Order: sequence, then C-alpha cells, then structure tokens
Amino acid sequence: MSQDWDAGRLDSDLEGVAFDTLAVRAGQHRTPEAEHGDPMFFTSSYVFRTAADAAARFAGEVPGNVYSRYTNPTVRAFEERLAALEGAEQAVATATGMAAIMAVVMSFCSAGDHVLVSRSVFGSTISLFEKYFKRFGVEVDYVPLADLSGWDAAIKPNTKMLFVESPSNPLAELVDIAALAEIAHAKGAMLVVDNCFCTPALQQPLKLGADVVVHSATKFIDGQGRCMGGVVAGRGEQMKEVVGFLRTAGPTLSPFNAWIFLKGLETLGLRMKAHCANAQLLAEWLEQQDGIEKVHYAGLKSHPQHDLAARQQRGFGAVVSFEVKGGKEGAWRFIDATRLISITANLGDSKTTITHPSTTSHGRLTPQEREAAGIRDSLIRVAVGLEDVADLQADLARGLAAL
Repeated sequence: MSQDWDAGRLDSDLEGVAFDTLAVRAGQHRTPEAEHGDPMFFTSSYVFRTAADAAARFAGEVPGNVYSRYTNPTVRAFEERLAALEGAEQAVATATGMAAIMAVVMSFCSAGDHVLVSRSVFGSTISLFEKYFKRFGVEVDYVPLADLSGWDAAIKPNTKMLFVESPSNPLAELVDIAALAEIAHAKGAMLVVDNCFCTPALQQPLKLGADVVVHSATKFIDGQGRCMGGVVAGRGEQMKEVVGFLRTAGPTLSPFNAWIFLKGLETLGLRMKAHCANAQLLAEWLEQQDGIEKVHYAGLKSHPQHDLAARQQRGFGAVVSFEVKGGKEGAWRFIDATRLISITANLGDSKTTITHPSTTSHGRLTPQEREAAGIRDSLIRVAVGLEDVADLQADLARGLAAL
C-alpha cells in the first residue's frame, strides 16, 4: 500500500473496545478500494517507485512491503489482530505451530544456553528439543509442569528460557503462570508459554507475566481444521529477532492461510464458549461412567488444579482426556467402536475428534518419555467440537460398550 494513503474514517476506531470487537476488526487497514472484507494479497514481491525507494525499503529506513517471505499485508493483518487479542506489542506469523516454537528458540538461544521444558508438552515439541536443538549445543532439561520449586531448583546460571504448555496436551495440567514468571525473571530467564489450548479468548499469558506466547493457529484459531499456521507474540524488541529469523530462514505463513485465520478469529470468542460448555458436560458425564478409570479436565472439581484454572483462565478448554479399562487394547476397542466422532490427531475443530495419544501424537517418544509425561496406553483424548452434546455422549457410549 502507498505510504501516503490515509484511510481516515474507512478504518474503525478501536480505542477501548472489548475482546470480541478486536477479534472482528483489529488489524484491518482498508485500501483505496474501500473494501469491507479483509483483502487477500497474493504476491511474492512488491513494486517500488524508484531504485532509491527499493533501497530504503530493503534497508528498513522506511516502512513498507519488501518481499512476502516476511512482509505481506494479509499476513500483517492477522498478526496485528492476534497481537491485539493477546495484549502483545507485536505478533509474528509462521507456517506452522512447530515453526513458531523453532523460531522462538532460534531467535533467543545460542549454543551453550540452557532451556527448561515442562514434561507435559506435545510430543513433537519434545522431539524438536531432543533431536535438533540439543544437536546444536542447546542444553535441555525437563521439569514437572506444576512443580514451582522444581522449576526454581532446576534453573542454572546459563538458563535462558523456560518453556511451558499450559494447559498441557493431553492431560490438561497447568502451571501458575504468574508465579513461574516471577521465578524465571528473578534468575534472568524468560518464560515462553504455548497458549494453543486456551487461545487468548480464555487466557492471556503475557498479562500474567510471560515474556512470549506461541500458538498453533492450526487449532482453535482456525477452528475448522482447514489450514496450518503458527504465531509468536511478545514485546516489539523481542519480535525483531523473530522477524529477522523469518526473513532469513523463511518458515513463512501464506497469505491465504492468514486470511482463513482472520475469518476464524472473528468467531473465536463465541466458539470457545461453546467448546467449553460441551466439554464440561461431556467430562462430567464421562466421570460417572463404568469403564472410565480417570477423567482429565480442569473444569472438574476432582481435577487437582481446578481452582488455579478458574483463577487464571476464563474457561476450562475443549480437550477432555480419560483413561479406560483394558490398557491399549481397551482404548483401541473404545475408539474403533465410535461412529460419529472423527478418529484423527488434530484438535480445535468444530468437529469432535478422538485419538490414542501414546500411539499417535506422542508415539515417537520412548516408553520412558511417555511415562514421565503421564501418557499411558489406556489414555484417550477427545477434542470436543460443536455438535449436540447428547449425540457425542451417545457415540462415546458405543465405545464404553466395547470395553
């Protein structure tokens, strides 16, 4: 867009507006076409008025688009909207959620730095740290997520970063983010929170003291299982490093996926309320069924961190995990007996999904790593969608009958 274009009244005044309004309108800067919807900019490069204009853009001396590997108007609109929802100074979009985690570590850590990671994280996150970051000289240790004293004791003089997923996948474990941020900052480390399961509609870690937030936009931000993407959000100075990494390495979000995510954000608040309501009813129902040994959902009063979840989140989320009788064989019989729910490892979809974590999302971990993370063979994860909850109960009842 031309730098001398002023949209004026065409753009919405968003000063002081609430979350749901930001989710619909933040980040849109209307072009001279005066479009009402969010435009899609499909272009790899941009045209400059003069050679001097091109040089100034490439040098960062004047604002404007340079190359779509790291600047694109549609992607920027998504970044600005997500930053507004998280309460961040800036957000940077990436090709996937895993690319967002990679960008954070590559931007802020060097060989010889130490990173502490919660034991309760996504299986691919563990693989990324174990198989790749360690190879390049980053020291990595793991701490039980909720153990604040354990975090404090494990920090070393060279600890650069604490990385947590709260709530965790798939057991809905939590950490007191504000307390952990104090521990990290007291020893000169930064706290990074994977906020994928809650989204900013339910939790804003930056306002609790975290330094950086990461997302897999593939999940609830999209909301319909269509596209892949990720986000890193935090202070402007920090995000300069992440932008620099994207500019060079190129794990970039496509404009089309960014546009899909913009549409997803418009209904994020509504969807998360509905997801949470369905998940609460389903978790309460599962807890009363024969054949279920344990239900993991922070919305249940039986959950050991129910009070913490109620304090630092605005909802308990959409992921319900439970352990069934019969180990792996029982879990597979349960899953195979369902007829409505989709057997897939993705989550955050309007369609409810069911999976067996120990042989799918966490299947590449060693048995010892799975045991340390609490991923037992009897565990089933259900990411609750937006269907009628009575229909979901009826389908899970088919699974119960197969035990």
